[in-house]
Amino acid sequence: MIRSLSKIACATLLAVAPMTLSAQDHAAPAADAHATQAAHAPAAEGPVDIITPHITDGRHIEYPWFNSHLAREFELPQLAPINIGGYEVDISPTKHVVFMALAALIVAIVLITAANVSRRQHQQHGRSKGFAGAIEAMALYLRNEVVLPNVGHHGEGFVPFALTMFFFILVMNLLGMLPWGATATGNISVTATLAIITAIVVEIAGIRANGIGYLSTIFYWNKDLPLVMRIVMFVVMSPVEMVGKLSKPFALAVRLFANMTAGHIVLLALIGLVFTFQSWAIAPVPVLMATAISMLELFVAFLQAFIFTLLASVFIGQIREAHH
Repeated sequence: MIRSLSKIACATLLAVAPMTLSAQDHAAPAADAHATQAAHAPAAEGPVDIITPHITDGRHIEYPWFNSHLAREFELPQLAPINIGGYEVDISPTKHVVFMALAALIVAIVLITAANVSRRQHQQHGRSKGFAGAIEAMALYLRNEVVLPNVGHHGEGFVPFALTMFFFILVMNLLGMLPWGATATGNISVTATLAIITAIVVEIAGIRANGIGYLSTIFYWNKDLPLVMRIVMFVVMSPVEMVGKLSKPFALAVRLFANMTAGHIVLLALIGLVFTFQSWAIAPVPVLMATAISMLELFVAFLQAFIFTLLASVFIGQIREAHH
């Protein structure tokens, strides 16, 4: 178990290698000058959007500062794009990239520390306790009750992957609940990447477990039917099988993205009622409702990480047992 925790931490550090593609043309100098003047022009009075900037990606990070706005912005460095195959690959860090890297660092530090402390406690007392014991209990529960029962026999090799996904997604979800934080899992590109990685692991697991029988998960060929019906069912069901393969990572990506985004929209919309009505008299009601939503969001942060891990384990187990 301790060795698995160390593997999870190392794998998480490798999980953050995000790059974004951009095909933006360079604007003319006159347009740049116009844009600079517009940026320095005083903002028009009116409603201020407090929801969209919190749930979307950006080129800056907010940090607490005790002034009239209670925050300042730190502009992230802009790196020169790399040209690959006619496309400009923008490798500049963004807000969500930074929080993904921060989540990976936190997972690595927490799990490596917990593994080392747990090892010492087992040697001294025969059991782990405290924070290390809590982390070990969580990992053991996921391993014994979620991963192994679903991935099937000889599924120990999938435990580090599943636990990596759980802790990595969990920390990203929790970072989004900080006042100046950002929810990287509220970005469809992030959740889609996690889903694609999971889909690759699922398909490789199917190939290793079934060999040539893996083709039956793509091309439907029922040997119990007469030849004519086999051909008919092959033509009809093979596209359905392929759609089923594509729908699984799609569902993983959209479920995580939608749940994390919706919670923040509801929370910020409730807080926005105070500014919409511009009255302190109604402030207690939105604040109490926002507090209740925040408690629900804390539960959802754990729940969505758990569901992603559970479904990934189920998909791996299904394809490994496809030959039966």
